Amino acid sequence: MTVSTRVLDTRSGRAAAGLPVRLDRYAADTWEPVAEGGTDASGRWTDGGDGDGTPPGTYRLRYGSGAYFAERNEPTCYPEVAIIFTIPDDGRDHHVPLTLGAYAYATSMAF
Repeated sequence: MTVSTRVLDTRSGRAAAGLPVRLDRYAADTWEPVAEGGTDASGRWTDGGDGDGTPPGTYRLRYGSGAYFAERNEPTCYPEVAIIFTIPDDGRDHHVPLTLGAYAYATSMAF
């Protein structure tokens, strides 16, 4: 299983390239980092996997929206967007699309 995301910037109507992304896993009452990086030119990011895939559990995708909008000299009320979700033991890849604006965001889950 893998976790991936694609982010679209609703202000520009384009992919949110260079947006910081971090994937954490909830384990033993704390969040542990799994993978991090930035979205590519098409606004996509994937956890990359470690060969074993992403095990079932509770995860959090953190998007560095404050840094992203600061680089564009645009104020935002969301310095970070965090999406928490559960991956069941079903072997499917999980994709989390995000539409992001300086004052709004929306998401869903795709398998």
